[in-house]
This record gives sequence, C-alpha cells and structure tokens, in this order.
Amino acid sequence: MQAGTPGRLLVSVATYNERENIARLIAEIHSHAPQADVLVVDDNSPDGTGRLVADLAAADHRIHALHRPGKLGLGTAIIAAMKYAIAHGYDFVLNMDADFSHPPRYIPALLAGMATKDVMIGSRYVPGGGTENWPKAREAISRAVNLVVRTFFRMGVRDASGAYRCYRVSKLREVRFDRVVSRGYSFQQEMLYRCRLAGCRLGETPIIFENRRHGKSKVNVRESVRSMGTILYLGLRAMIGLEKRD
Repeated sequence: MQAGTPGRLLVSVATYNERENIARLIAEIHSHAPQADVLVVDDNSPDGTGRLVADLAAADHRIHALHRPGKLGLGTAIIAAMKYAIAHGYDFVLNMDADFSHPPRYIPALLAGMATKDVMIGSRYVPGGGTENWPKAREAISRAVNLVVRTFFRMGVRDASGAYRCYRVSKLREVRFDRVVSRGYSFQQEMLYRCRLAGCRLGETPIIFENRRHGKSKVNVRESVRSMGTILYLGLRAMIGLEKRD
C-alpha cells in the first residue's frame, strides 16, 4: 500500500484464462502499492493461469492463490476474497479485474478515499472519469443499468456496476453475504446495496476504464439479460421496503 496509508491491504483479482495478463498486472499493482498482498482467485483456468500464479506465489510472499475447482462465477470469487480478507485480518480489500481494464495507477486514489468512506468506487461516470476503446453499445448498456440502479436503489453513486472498488473489512463483517442472490454481472450492484444496508459510507473517485489488452471479454447476452432481471427484482424489493438492515 502507499506510504502513509494505515492498515493492511489485500488486492483481489478473479481469474479465468488470464495467463497473458496476470504476471504483468501483479507487477504493476506492486509498483503502485508495494506493500499490498495480492490474492488471485482462479477458477481452474484451462490456460494454466492458476499454475502460473502458484509459481509467482512461491517466489513472492506478497502473492497468494486461491484455487477453485471450476468456473463458479465472478460474484462468488469476490465473496471468497472478502471472506479471505476477513479471516486473515486485513483492513482493506481492493477488488479489480484481471484484464487491465482497471489500471492499477488509481489504487492510491481509492485508498485515499478510505479515510472517510467504507467503500470507494473507481467510477467511470463522475467528472474526470470515462472509458477508452470501449464499444459504444456496451457503454450504452452500462449507463442504462446505472440509471435503473439510481432510480430503484437510491444509493447516491453514479457507477454502481464497476468492479474496481476498495472495501473496509470491518464493515464487510456486517454484510449479509447469506442474502446475496446474484451470481453474474448483477453482483456488483447487489454487493454495493448490501454494503449500504450494512451502513457503509459510499464514495467515488474518477478512473478511465480501458478495454482489455489481451484475451476475450466474458460478457454474454444471456447473462446480461438475467442480471438485469435480478437488478429489477432487488430494486423493487428495495423500493417497497422488503430489503432492510437487520
């Protein structure tokens, strides 16, 4: 983590066939946060991502690998990383994608925001934020999803769908993981809402989201439609007061 930033930081990255990216990504994370531990949650990647991470971990005590038996989904991978952070006494867990769409140079800004917030979002949709080389259709869908989330959930953030976030681990202990129903792309919106129900203070810092450098996007139409259905279901429950903090 950056000098002057209190507490222990875990950077979590979920992988499936990211062998081309992962070593360079970890090196870049450590160039901006040299004291951070990096946890790679790999879903038994056929391209050998997990084996590569195991080799990197053997050579660097800051790198850790969590090997899962198969492709279990991004949402469960992030929850696994959060529970790892809780179990191992970290103060912050910062999640990012493995494909360089979340540039590590923004890590210091996310950490700086944790001085007053419990969740900091790397946001594409606040002043100073944006996207680079991203298909216009995907950006339009993302903006539409965020409009729906603002309408239903009233969380006061512009970018509720991005995965580039830092969480205060002490507040994650209060989140009801057992109530999470999302397993796909709707997980990001639901996780933010669950954090809000747990009393988390939410903040945003601008980032430029960059389209992946290597490999193929894992976005598909079926999952996008299913995730929108989940968002609408949870949003309606939120609006009529069925989702409450215990």
